[in-house]
Amino acid sequence: MTTLLSSDTLLSNATVIDGSGAPGYQADVLLRGERIQRIAPPGSLLAAVSAESGHHHIDASGLVLSPGFIDMHAHSDLSLLLNPDHEAKLSQGVTTELLGQDGLSYAPVDEPTLAAIRQKIAGWNTNPVDADFTFDWRSVGEYLDRLDRSAIATNAAYLVPQGTVRALVVGFDDSAASPEQLCRMREVVRESMEQGAVGLSSGLTYTPGMYADDAELAALCSVVAELGGFYAPHHRSYGKGALAAYAEMIALAQQTGCPLHLTHATMNFAENKGRAAELLALIDQALGAGLDVSLDSYPYLPGATTLSALLPSWATAGSPEDTLARLTDPPTRAAIREAVEIYGSDGCHGVVAEWQTVEISGVQRPELAGYVGQTVEQIAQQEEREAFEVFVDLLIRDGLATGILQHVGHEENVRQIIKHRTHTGGSDGILVGSKPHPRAWGTFPRFLGHYSRELGLLSLEEMVHHLTGRPAARLRLAGRGLVREGYAADLVLFDPEQIADRATFDQPCQPSVGIQAVFVNGELAVDAGRLTGVRAGRTLRRHSDGSTQ
Repeated sequence: MTTLLSSDTLLSNATVIDGSGAPGYQADVLLRGERIQRIAPPGSLLAAVSAESGHHHIDASGLVLSPGFIDMHAHSDLSLLLNPDHEAKLSQGVTTELLGQDGLSYAPVDEPTLAAIRQKIAGWNTNPVDADFTFDWRSVGEYLDRLDRSAIATNAAYLVPQGTVRALVVGFDDSAASPEQLCRMREVVRESMEQGAVGLSSGLTYTPGMYADDAELAALCSVVAELGGFYAPHHRSYGKGALAAYAEMIALAQQTGCPLHLTHATMNFAENKGRAAELLALIDQALGAGLDVSLDSYPYLPGATTLSALLPSWATAGSPEDTLARLTDPPTRAAIREAVEIYGSDGCHGVVAEWQTVEISGVQRPELAGYVGQTVEQIAQQEEREAFEVFVDLLIRDGLATGILQHVGHEENVRQIIKHRTHTGGSDGILVGSKPHPRAWGTFPRFLGHYSRELGLLSLEEMVHHLTGRPAARLRLAGRGLVREGYAADLVLFDPEQIADRATFDQPCQPSVGIQAVFVNGELAVDAGRLTGVRAGRTLRRHSDGSTQ
């Protein structure tokens, strides 16, 4: 008979969906410390419950016990430090997040690069100026150490952001890297992965990452492949030319042997309505040729980014001050307008801006708060101005920090991509702004409630596999991502009939329902649907054998 310790947690009579895709089964599951100690037939451990005292017992009858959800595209790089309760993610069952996305984050940096990056992605993460908050890191290793010292709420892995590396070595201008600079970028990527990063990200519609040509990307990806990591590109277009952009990344993987993870894989804008099958055929062809390709997506139609991202790349070269100067120079402003409204800017995926689809989701300056929730077109009509003038005025007044939603997605594409055999879940959740995209709070329950239970797109076992075991395999997580004896006790206990997202575009910061408990490294972080205040997360770092621990 198993003897329980006072610190043990027993979940009895649970329906275990173990993350492998296998059918669920009934079991008692015993947690000891940070690990799953034992999985036994249902009711078999209850005798120990009556004989011992001091342990924690949860009757999980009628509930599903699954691995904790893994967010393969998170923007919690500062939120984990600034908002340590991290309710948005814990309340939807996320226990591990992948940071450093879209080629822009806060390490590795030097002082000038950090200052510019902070301003550049303020719309993603804010730009804290509180004297109590210090950016006391420069390298990837130092950033990961800061997360660990801060007792973070979820586990966190990190991608080396290629745009930040380029800014550090080459700068923010549109210039080719010299052989010496390319050598140094390779060294920085290597050093960052040796300090724990699990791969490389790019933002190839964002400056300065978009200035890298394929040869430069291949040189960096070859280092990543050598060290057992993977490449996660936000590629050069999700609109006009999207399929060619996906094909470019697949060719890069074939050339370098680097595993490829297509991040927030979508087919957006009018040009791509109903074309998801073409993307998936491209991926299947690559898989058939032996390439290692996977993808993630979010279960919503609109995208989210910054308002400044719609500018052409030449207008955002250099520092944020350079960009603002161009916006106030009449001839340059006219050229920007031509690029955005006539030809389609590369920052807007080669698509002409449709101002009725661009909704303001967050601002940095309090005096602009009244614009949140309105489209650029609506603001223009109310103020009897041209939409382009509203666009530029907001950029200038808000210091390029305005966040937006772009209502450009297609439901048929979303459903087809979710069903793909290499699909994983990624929220791409922006956690700042007064009306952020609801995916930051609702992604994972929406996969399970709306797309699995209500639409029957995938069985519950298949959907859990997409959100747990499959991303764990991509990250090469050692002893995580499945309900197995000896594995880390990152777990979610939820009601399969009730789990659902409650975040909406009008009220986006609403916790989901149906999640009873969340364990992070064996600690109870959510109990009866409420945060406990326990923060038991840690960084998960790449090791010399390529595994992540």
